[in-house]
Amino acid sequence: MFYSKKLKKFNKINHCFFSRKNGFSSGIYKSLNCGKGSNDNSKNVNKNLNFVAKKMNVKKENLILMHQTHSNKVVEIKKKNFHKKIRADATITKMKGIALGVVTADCVPIILYDIKNKIIGCIHAGWKGAYFGIIKNTITKIKKLNSNNEIYACVGPCIAKKNYEVDLKFYKKFINKSRKNKKYFYKKNSQKKLFNLRKFVTDKLLDFDVKVDQVDKDTFALKSNFFSYRRSSKLQQKDYGRCISTICMI
Repeated sequence: MFYSKKLKKFNKINHCFFSRKNGFSSGIYKSLNCGKGSNDNSKNVNKNLNFVAKKMNVKKENLILMHQTHSNKVVEIKKKNFHKKIRADATITKMKGIALGVVTADCVPIILYDIKNKIIGCIHAGWKGAYFGIIKNTITKIKKLNSNNEIYACVGPCIAKKNYEVDLKFYKKFINKSRKNKKYFYKKNSQKKLFNLRKFVTDKLLDFDVKVDQVDKDTFALKSNFFSYRRSSKLQQKDYGRCISTICMI
């Protein structure tokens, strides 16, 4: 379990970036797999989500997960929709007593707290969502609720640049969007680049004057602590687990 030093100072919220430890799943999903979209035994996933809800001090049905699709869609959770299926890659809410959750396995989990307006949020920021504006859309939606903000964010465990190898087509896609994106890439060889996803999403937050800190852990390298889509692919495993990151207003 990992925490933001900045967010830890606020007594009105609970938050946690959970590792893969302390769960009920086995095999490649060992042990705290929170991915409903994985092929893990659904009873084990539910036990894992129960464990997370207890740690967050909310009822299991008040742990709100998204159906994530690498989109740039943001949904505000209100009383009328919080028990419905949420198709989005970011959620925000003013509701107390519910925990917003995001599941990841190399992508970036970001949790947010607007301390002036008591708004919490979480973002699933893979390269695609970040490229298409999930961070901008989330901050904009928070600012629509109230434009006088003081937003804190923590960028959680994700794949580090040394392990995020991409091809030249991927690189050109970013450069064609903006020449400034060059600074997020490092040469590996003539055919491959290394991509700094953490810095890419962090800069997007800083563009909006968000106060950012990091849980700077590499999901690919730290096998005992995190699930990793890319590591599982390299090991030719059929599937992979997902870690969960959550925030709740007390």
